[in-house]
Amino acid sequence: MKLIVQIPAWNEEENIAQTIASIPRQIDGVDRVEVLVVDDGSTDRTAEKAGQAGADHVVRLTSHRGLAKAFQAGLDACLRLGADIIVNTDADHQYPGDEIPRLIQPLLSGEAEMVVGDRGIAADQEYPVIKKGLQRLGTRVVRWLSDTEVKDATSGFRALTREAALSLQVISDFTYTLETIIAAGQKDMAISSVPVRTNPPMRESRLFESMPQYLRRSMETMIRIYSRFQPLRVFGTIGALLFISGFGIGIWFLVYYLIAGGKGHVQLLILSAVLLIIGFQVMLIGLFADLIASNRKMIEEILTRLKRIEFSRKNGEAEGR
Repeated sequence: MKLIVQIPAWNEEENIAQTIASIPRQIDGVDRVEVLVVDDGSTDRTAEKAGQAGADHVVRLTSHRGLAKAFQAGLDACLRLGADIIVNTDADHQYPGDEIPRLIQPLLSGEAEMVVGDRGIAADQEYPVIKKGLQRLGTRVVRWLSDTEVKDATSGFRALTREAALSLQVISDFTYTLETIIAAGQKDMAISSVPVRTNPPMRESRLFESMPQYLRRSMETMIRIYSRFQPLRVFGTIGALLFISGFGIGIWFLVYYLIAGGKGHVQLLILSAVLLIIGFQVMLIGLFADLIASNRKMIEEILTRLKRIEFSRKNGEAEGR
């Protein structure tokens, strides 16, 4: 049983050594623990510091591609190296390394395929009230979209089994946290939450420039990912609302037409026709999108099998050297 802790890092030369040093190298139920750092196009000495601090593997991206891309690059590298369990943690040492054994326990016992560390933000008195409210609201939305009971959707401290990592493909350019939970939930993976401690923050988040930008991009991500898995439900609901609105306005016009003796409010008839046409077209779009989604599921299954073969072969070649 091999566990690899992946650490996406961008300009973290001041924190990366401490983060690596905190990771336990011996864990009950695990034969080998390795550390992999994904240097996301850093302009400082992050990669060099990671190697000096004892990282077993360092993946260097030629340019800064963002947290989501770095996370996916780390997953692929871990799978290629034969990881049975993958733990993702932040490079700024937000999550204590000694919490990893607790985090992976549901995976070792077979209770879950993905585990998300719950930072307990709701009970944190020092956490800003506005951010706490937004985090709670965002988590509720993600739980509804993914049909899971995840308690801290934005937590980056999480663990996955090899099969779960093979099935997930991050396409977002913003963040992997929301996308992977929604995707895992839609794929009927078993997901659980584990309460974890956190260290005091060493710096402000660099994922977003302002709260409005974060909210906008998070909503875009959630809508895009959910629509990818449930296009008929999304477009069908929107189309049905438009169609029903147009139908209701049409009835209203008809009643007024009969009462007023056929005079006035022609604009209601035009609005009704427009809404009926648009609503019907949106429902058709949902039907076509659902057919495309069916093909996408088959393509994803083929991709998962290809990745399983590719990474198994590469892992076998590495062991044979």
